[in-house]
Amino acid sequence: MERKFLLGGVARNLALSVVGISALLAADAGAGATQAAEGAVVFMYHRFGETKYPPTNIRIEQFEAHIAEIKGGGYTVKPLPEIVQALRAGTKLPDRTVGISIDDAFLSVYTEAWPRLKKAGLPFTLFVATDPVDQGERGFMGWQQIAELAQSGMVTIGSQTASHLHMAASSAARNSADLAKSNARFKAKLGFVPKLIAYPYGEYSLAVRAVVRAAGFGAGFGQHSGVLHGKSDFYFLPRFAMNETYGDADPFRLRVRALPLPVKEVIPADPLLGPNNNPPPFGFTVIGDAVKGVSRLACYTAGRAVKTERLGAARIEVRVSRAFPPGRTRINCTIPAANQRWRWFGMQFYVPKR
Repeated sequence: MERKFLLGGVARNLALSVVGISALLAADAGAGATQAAEGAVVFMYHRFGETKYPPTNIRIEQFEAHIAEIKGGGYTVKPLPEIVQALRAGTKLPDRTVGISIDDAFLSVYTEAWPRLKKAGLPFTLFVATDPVDQGERGFMGWQQIAELAQSGMVTIGSQTASHLHMAASSAARNSADLAKSNARFKAKLGFVPKLIAYPYGEYSLAVRAVVRAAGFGAGFGQHSGVLHGKSDFYFLPRFAMNETYGDADPFRLRVRALPLPVKEVIPADPLLGPNNNPPPFGFTVIGDAVKGVSRLACYTAGRAVKTERLGAARIEVRVSRAFPPGRTRINCTIPAANQRWRWFGMQFYVPKR
């Protein structure tokens, strides 16, 4: 069961290595002006203090340092529904708005994260896969504990399907049935059906989007890095993954202070890749104030820089020479902004296993 629920390949696929992060923090940041209410940073956690599982775990001292930074660094933490609603409506958010999300409803959420977040007064969203909860699997929260959080006024409950399946590799019929099952369990146990979903493993496709919308969800979150903004695809929203490797002070501070890198005309439109478009002809057009710094844009995959080509003032083509392996591959692109902040746009692609 642990293999099934692991955030596969985080250590391998996060776009910037620790060395790269240190270089970013030390670099001169000159291009691009910051604006209040440009967007919001959302973090994703899984386990707390479960050091047997470093790819999905955050150490307690790291998590407490995150809370201290958020509380003392001039940030505003808002529930994810409020962030999504404000950005969709064009309503201004405070600069340095942050959202906190936790996936899978492991027991350490209840025993370790919840007491600390409650004491700090920080709201968060818990994305729940219902099957392991129904089956009483060891290491997961139970419905009574989830209901306690839901009734606290501080916690939004979101869906992560019933079986935590690979949605991008599954048929529309199977995805629909899985969501119908989980929605029924949420209704029976909590009295409501969630409106937010986090895709298991962050795996998404246009076909998955259609099923999710038909099931009544208003927004969906992946596991690719980046910052939410008003031009985001609200069914494929980014989150910064936190684990032991990337949970120390410098990587966290780099991400919590990040700014949006808004883009349009992204190709391929579908991150699900097949034999005819792998490697993908990945490209996008930078828009808004970020265009001012486009000459300093750089892209990375698996901690390594990848070649980019600028066409005209703002069109970027990312040149990947080798096919992506089966599974998940992430590409992150950044532009330095003022005050040692970084604009950030990421994409996760998925190649089904044959």
